[in-house]
Amino acid sequence: MPKKDLNTIKVKQIKSLSGIRDKHRKSVKGLGLKKINHIVEVLDSPENRGMINKVNHVVKIID
Repeated sequence: MPKKDLNTIKVKQIKSLSGIRDKHRKSVKGLGLKKINHIVEVLDSPENRGMINKVNHVVKIID
């Protein structure tokens, strides 16, 4: 079993992108999320944290 890198965050898309602003849609796509319930692991950087904070109504950080 691979060791989990401490500098990553797992992000899950919990809502649809329909009806949200274009900037928010681009932030979700920038995180690498494609559809509802899709989970990606991104680096824990200030840039990614900013994108997650901008779209916190659409995504969720999971353990």
